[in-house]
Amino acid sequence: MPDTPSSAPDSSAPQSVAPLSHRAGSRFIAAVGALFGVSGMALANWFPRIPETRAALGLSYDQLGLALFAVGGGAMLSMPIAGWLIGRIGSFGIVRAMAVGMCLSLPLVALASSLPALAGALLLFGMLAGATDVAMNAQAAHGEHRTGRVFLSMLHGVFSLGALLGAATGAGAAALGMPLDIHLGLVAIVLLATVLVANRFLLPDRGGSAAVAPAFALPHGALWWLGLIAFSALLVEGAVADWSAVFLRDVYAAGPQAAATGFVAFSLTMAAGRLAGDRVDGRIGSVRLLRLCGVLAAIGMGLALAGGGTWIAVFGFALVGVGNSVVFPIMIRRASRLGTMGAGAGIAAVATAGYTGLLTGPPVIGLVAERTGLRVARTLLVALSLAIAVLAARGRAPQS
Repeated sequence: MPDTPSSAPDSSAPQSVAPLSHRAGSRFIAAVGALFGVSGMALANWFPRIPETRAALGLSYDQLGLALFAVGGGAMLSMPIAGWLIGRIGSFGIVRAMAVGMCLSLPLVALASSLPALAGALLLFGMLAGATDVAMNAQAAHGEHRTGRVFLSMLHGVFSLGALLGAATGAGAAALGMPLDIHLGLVAIVLLATVLVANRFLLPDRGGSAAVAPAFALPHGALWWLGLIAFSALLVEGAVADWSAVFLRDVYAAGPQAAATGFVAFSLTMAAGRLAGDRVDGRIGSVRLLRLCGVLAAIGMGLALAGGGTWIAVFGFALVGVGNSVVFPIMIRRASRLGTMGAGAGIAAVATAGYTGLLTGPPVIGLVAERTGLRVARTLLVALSLAIAVLAARGRAPQS
């Protein structure tokens, strides 16, 4: 089947709903984009303050790791449930409620006075953030159908920018010595106000599709391939996030600032690639774009881990950011259009697979590197990137 740009008509989109005017569509894109930005900011604001939390609670590294796992674990628990609910009642009410809940739960992290309290607060936040993630992606996919415009990759770019802004806000609050409860409380108020305004311009949609799948149904058929690609892309992303600074420090003896530049370069190029991704997708089609991205990520990972020097490695991580940028948004779009499980359940299945890769990637890479050496770990990451290129044509919805 020849590749077609993502702006082509989608046979699975509901045809009975009147398209939005350009002005109404633009308001919707701004509103759902605000939710993506809020989600990124909420997730990243606390990260620079993790060392303070660890010191205040007297946590060991193992205990801190357990608490941090609660965020991803909560998201993985809530995503399938959110997808099932979206299939029943639509994404409109769910995204509005979950985004508000996510903002309200953020200050609870600062109020935790023990490991169980911290883990519980992070679990709740992760569950609300995961449900928000699925629902806002479903809302965005519905908006693409209604507007006839393609913008999902751009929205993920806004999420990346929100995460960068959130991390900078957290770092600034830490530098000013602002107490954590005041910092997260103020951030929660600003984010909540943004959500309440954005909620006014979201699009009602309907659930009750005949394709609704049971909660926690395993992906099958084309959706299985989408999950595999998402798993591979986010495993690579998790590996870069957790190991790039360690690699630059241990292999090249880079100082703290230089060691951080690997992930900064990766994050900036990923955000830029996502912001431009829809336009490129519309010109060359998603299959060609995924093949190009997979090859770029493989080349970048090879350069980063080849031992050529600090700045060659940083350049390599930047290439990985470009290569990884649009993979997950394209998988989300394809999942929403398959129709085999319903858009909500399909998005949830792909998102859960991706989060699994994000969570398991760093420890797996660490174990492989420890037991077999860095060369094998590098080969694994390059192979996963090349797998994205090889599987690029899998999981597309049939075009009418």
